[in-house]
Amino acid sequence: MEKFALLALLTAKPGKEQELEEFLKSAQPLAAAEPGTAAWYAVKLGSNRFGIFDTFLDQSGREAHLSGEIAKALFAKADELLAESPQIEQLDILAVKPLAK
Repeated sequence: MEKFALLALLTAKPGKEQELEEFLKSAQPLAAAEPGTAAWYAVKLGSNRFGIFDTFLDQSGREAHLSGEIAKALFAKADELLAESPQIEQLDILAVKPLAK
């Protein structure tokens, strides 16, 4: 069971909403290539608010993700795309409903 998660909340600069959305969509293959990332979601929370939610089996997977390619790419584009610094929360998962088989 996944025991660790990250929640990153992102606010796009005015006029950069579509560009941030496309950036998040383009990050999916990078997340898929991370062996320590169990699940990865990019979400739209409103017209200019977005988020990334990921889960991990262990702390080392979470740490690898925080220093991985998605984080590097996001922070490289932060000044261009984001109205404010990303709000990143490290979460502990208490319970999970497994996927139906």
